[in-house]
Amino acid sequence: AADILIYDSNIVPVGKDQKQHVEVTRDIAIKFNNTYGQTFVVPQEQIRESTAVVPGTDGDKMSKSYGNTIEIFGDEKAIRKKIMGITMDSRTPAEPKPDADKNLAVQLLKLVAPADAGKDFENRLRAGGLGYGDLKKVLFENYWNYFAEARKKRAELAANLDHVNNVLADGAKKARTLAQKVLKRARKNCGLE
Repeated sequence: AADILIYDSNIVPVGKDQKQHVEVTRDIAIKFNNTYGQTFVVPQEQIRESTAVVPGTDGDKMSKSYGNTIEIFGDEKAIRKKIMGITMDSRTPAEPKPDADKNLAVQLLKLVAPADAGKDFENRLRAGGLGYGDLKKVLFENYWNYFAEARKKRAELAANLDHVNNVLADGAKKARTLAQKVLKRARKNCGLE
């Protein structure tokens, strides 16, 4: 809550599983404001439905603590292996899959491929004749291409750590300045200053 309130955040982008953190922050801000006068901005969560819950390789929400993530900056071979290792059901390629929208590879593909590509593969699964191996190959290619620019930028930054450290120091200075204003306002309103 302090990380949100200290910067007068009014919109907080979160996934569905983080909504409760913003709700607790709102409760704290409202209680403080009711007790000591208008001090904190009461934030609102912003949840994009398209990415509200990103599924992991096991179908649960993607989380490092669950060990089901697909790395953005990982080794190409390791990422390919992880995507190709996603477990699917035992239906043959020829069998129609009426529940194609629930297919994990299709759900992930829709996050990294053009909208029409994800829908196309969903329809092809529904009709039958598409193998899961082919679907996972397409998922890998789209995943790899989707994050190509981010990998390139990360490599550039890794090659220029002095610049990165300067940007971090400048950002910390700006953040401290803003945080001090909010902290001073909170202390004053509750009589500590």
